[in-house]
Amino acid sequence: MADEKTILHPRNKHRSNYDFVALTKSLSSLKPYVAVNKYGNESIDFSDPAAVKALNKALLSHFYNIANWDIPEGYLCPPIPGRADYIHYLADLLEEEEPLLKGKNIKVLDIGIGANCVYPIIGHQEYRWTFVGTDIDPIAVKASKAIVAANPDLISNVEVRHQPNKNQIFQGIIKPGDSFTISMCNPPFHSSAEEANAGSKRKLQNLGKHKGKETTLNFGGQAAELWTEGGELTFIRKMIDESKAVASQCKWFSSLVSKSANLPFIYSALDRAGVTYYNTIDMAQGQKISRFVVWTFS
Repeated sequence: MADEKTILHPRNKHRSNYDFVALTKSLSSLKPYVAVNKYGNESIDFSDPAAVKALNKALLSHFYNIANWDIPEGYLCPPIPGRADYIHYLADLLEEEEPLLKGKNIKVLDIGIGANCVYPIIGHQEYRWTFVGTDIDPIAVKASKAIVAANPDLISNVEVRHQPNKNQIFQGIIKPGDSFTISMCNPPFHSSAEEANAGSKRKLQNLGKHKGKETTLNFGGQAAELWTEGGELTFIRKMIDESKAVASQCKWFSSLVSKSANLPFIYSALDRAGVTYYNTIDMAQGQKISRFVVWTFS
């Protein structure tokens, strides 16, 4: 694990092995899930959703001072190190392109905040950015609002809005008078429930777990969090199309892209949209290479 994590962003707090002694001090309810693995190291069973959720609670408490965090059963419980990387690489971009903007002067639109509110938590606690998070799922919106309300440092810095139209991304969300520095998105990248389920089975096999017909999602996830018709390419193309109409209210746009094969089609969509500038920023977590595309009309 240590070798894999050393390629996280230099400011990422999760570059080292998890310190389970410190984490269990921050959250005692993590302790029952911690055991010595076959390599002689303390760890958890990453195929167990309850263990993964307890680990996330401990990480958010220990590193980000979030005392109250919970998600509804079955909702996405995201890996914190990778989420932090996206935030840190966005910070690098803004430091280079918008060096005079700091802290609360940077307002971020998080498309698809989910029930976990993780991007706003990390972005505000690390850089003091303010956030508006959106989601099409009313239960996710309610859960993220509850997280904000339960943590005083977030209350005046994170707003959660419901997107009532599942076919819209920016429309109906960005209000007159809104002004955002950048938008971010971790789009649902599968194109169907079957594809999402197959991906989850592969993850479990990689963890050495072999399930039968029933697949337990160790990181959870509802339909809107995991898949959308046409997959991430269709979603990002729509995001690019809609971004033209709100370019005066959001200077930068960005989206994670899980499949590198989609990049040429995304570049074509950006060219058609007439953006002034776009770029792909590579990231890496462990053996997985990830990336996000950023663009602007300014």
